[in-house]
Amino acid sequence: MPVEDLMWVEKYRPMALVDLVDQATVKHRLELLIQKKAQLPHLLFAGPPGSGKTTMAMIIARQLLGERWRDYTLSLNASDERGIDTVRQRIKTFARFADRAEGIPFRLVVLDEADETTSDAQTALRRIMEENSEHTRFILICNYSSGIIEPLQSRCAIFRFQRYDEASVTEHLKSIAKKEKLKHGGDAVFGAIFEATQGDLRQAINLMQAASASGELSIEAVKSASGASAKSRVSEIIRTAMDGNFDMARTKMIELTRVYGIPERDFLRFANEALGSMNVPDLGKAVSILAEYDFRLVQGSQPELQLTAMLAQLASLKGQRD
Repeated sequence: MPVEDLMWVEKYRPMALVDLVDQATVKHRLELLIQKKAQLPHLLFAGPPGSGKTTMAMIIARQLLGERWRDYTLSLNASDERGIDTVRQRIKTFARFADRAEGIPFRLVVLDEADETTSDAQTALRRIMEENSEHTRFILICNYSSGIIEPLQSRCAIFRFQRYDEASVTEHLKSIAKKEKLKHGGDAVFGAIFEATQGDLRQAINLMQAASASGELSIEAVKSASGASAKSRVSEIIRTAMDGNFDMARTKMIELTRVYGIPERDFLRFANEALGSMNVPDLGKAVSILAEYDFRLVQGSQPELQLTAMLAQLASLKGQRD
C-alpha cells in the first residue's frame, strides 16, 4: 500500500530517536545505551497510551538490527495473547534460537501491554529472560509498571514516558497538517483535539484525520468526529450508575471499551476524576469501590467483567441511600 494511503498515525510514525515527539529524558538515556548495543539490558517502557512507547521500541529495533529488524523481532500484544501458553510456546520458541546474521547482536522480543499478562505468564517469562539473555533481549511495554511483577522489573532498565502536554501535541499536529496541506481554523481547532484526547498523541492524530475527511479541519468537525470525549463519556457512565441505572451504565461502558477502545485502566482513572467533580454523599464508599477494582485489574482479572461488577456496586449505593 502506498504511504499516502496509510493512516496518518503510521504515515508519520517517527523512524529515529530524534524525530520522536518530546520525551527528552527517555531519548537521552536510550541514546547512551544504544551506543554500546552489545551491553543493552532488557527494557521496560511504562507510561500512558499514545506517549510513544511502542514507537520507541520499533525505533530501537531498527537502529540495533538494521534492515533485517523484522526478521529478528517478535512483536506481541499481551492483551490479546496474555496467557502462559503464549509465553511458553511463541516467546520461548523464538527466544531460544541463537542463529544470527552478521551485524545482528541479538534477537528482540517486544511485548506490548505487558501489564495485561497474567502473573503465571510473567513468572514463566522471567525464566525465559534469564535462560536466553545471551542472545535475546526483551522490551516490555505497559501503561502501569505496578502491573509487572517485581522479579521482571528488577531485570529491566525502566523508562517512564510522560503524557504529552498541549504544546507538544499541537506542534506535532500542525506539522502533519502542513504536510497534508490541510486547511484548518487555527490554534483553537488543535486545542479542541487536545481536549478530546487528553495528551494521547496517537488518538489525537487519528481524530484529526477523521475530522478532516472533507479536506478542511474545523472545531465542528472535531466535535462531530469525537462525539463526546472519552473523559466526558466515562463521567456520563458513572453518573448513570450512581443514579442506580446499572443496565444503562453497563451498555454505555461496553460500547466505550469495545467500540471506541478506551483502555480499562483509563476508564477507572476518568471515573475517579468524575466522582471528584460530582456531589456524591457517599464519595468515600464510591472511591473505595474504584480502588478495589483497580487492584483486581492489576492482578490480571478479566477487565470487562470487573468493570461491570464495579458499576453494579456503584449502582447499589443508590439503593443504600434510599
